[in-house]
Amino acid sequence: MNERLVVLAPNWLGDAVMALPAIADLRRHFHSAHIGVAARAAVAPMFSMVEGIDEVITLPDEARALSDHKFDTAILFPNSFSAARLASKAGIAERWGYATDWRGSLLTRAIAKPAAPVHQREYYQRLTTALGIEAGPPYARVRPDTGRAGELLREIGLDVDEPFVVFAPGAAYGRAKQWLPERYAELADRIINGRGWSVLMVGSKADRSACEDISRRMPVTGNRLNRLIDFCGKSDIPALAGILSRAAAVVSNDSGAMHLAGAVGTKVIAIFGPTNEARTAPLSSGADAPAPVVITHDVFCRPCMLRECPIDHRCMRRIAADDVLAAI
Repeated sequence: MNERLVVLAPNWLGDAVMALPAIADLRRHFHSAHIGVAARAAVAPMFSMVEGIDEVITLPDEARALSDHKFDTAILFPNSFSAARLASKAGIAERWGYATDWRGSLLTRAIAKPAAPVHQREYYQRLTTALGIEAGPPYARVRPDTGRAGELLREIGLDVDEPFVVFAPGAAYGRAKQWLPERYAELADRIINGRGWSVLMVGSKADRSACEDISRRMPVTGNRLNRLIDFCGKSDIPALAGILSRAAAVVSNDSGAMHLAGAVGTKVIAIFGPTNEARTAPLSSGADAPAPVVITHDVFCRPCMLRECPIDHRCMRRIAADDVLAAI
């Protein structure tokens, strides 16, 4: 009957955002069904800001979190065997997903993976279209609490009536994905002392060293001390989404913050080095939203997909601050 569906969400924030078009397709197709999203704690709060989701379940490591909700169908976006086993142990009768990681016997509808690499958004929508669900537009939309974000910005010393740019200089995948801190510092100096705007740095606790490195490299001139604000590690996902939505622009490496910025409708300047923008470029939040700007420098070795550069990081080193400033 498909009256109660649960979507097992991807485990990374960026992937979760890129799954939103497919989730929107499910909502339109099963318009009268109860649709829940089950996600890990690091990702679950994002889904509370997505329209059309009836409940969000934060997953621990046992099946009871799902079995108590009496779902009759599970759509598995993660490719792992463990995701299929979780749905099976929860007693969910229908389990749909890609036939990956030797889990075909645990699925009631096992779909073959796309034969060629595609953008991650399309990867999820190909699963749902193979299940007979019409694909809608390739937009990912998150609706944060902008009022709460305004209060938070005032608390940290930003005038919300003046433009500011957000930097997201970290990247969980590895240092190779990070644009050089000296380039971020140069860009911040030009924004602050050239335009009179503020710059707010965000990220997880793991990104604090990247933000501190940028602060250390800033020229000790002009009014940078009260215009460069390090807010790294101090916001949860809803607060971060709200802050991103109020920014004039967001400059980010290929990261979860980059995808979230696109989904809240902010202008995104996405800097890609070793990773492939054809697979993970940020999505727009709608036809009327700013189109993300992807900046790369083509060299023979990219995209290498390595976490650490074994040579001179030329794919990132050759992207100048002026290139990004022009995009802003």
